[in-house]
Amino acid sequence: MQNFLKFPRFWLAGPAAFLLAVMVMLGMSIWFPKGAAELDNLVLPMIAFPLIWAVMFFYAYLNHSIKRIGLVFAAVAVVHIALLAYHFMSGG
Repeated sequence: MQNFLKFPRFWLAGPAAFLLAVMVMLGMSIWFPKGAAELDNLVLPMIAFPLIWAVMFFYAYLNHSIKRIGLVFAAVAVVHIALLAYHFMSGG
């Protein structure tokens, strides 16, 4: 069990995929279009969160290259961090 916890795929498919899914959900509320009641951009990311997490989890679990997983996760994280920072610094 000790060796399993040190395995990078465990950390990428587990906590990293969850945190990245939360970050994508937060960023999705900015880039997702508002509906007629202006609630679609808030409700749909919450409904889509399990799907986002599942895609991240299975990508990290099934891909052969740990480096590629890390690069994809880092790219998605940087894009959403920049989007959130720009949105909140510009007054939203």
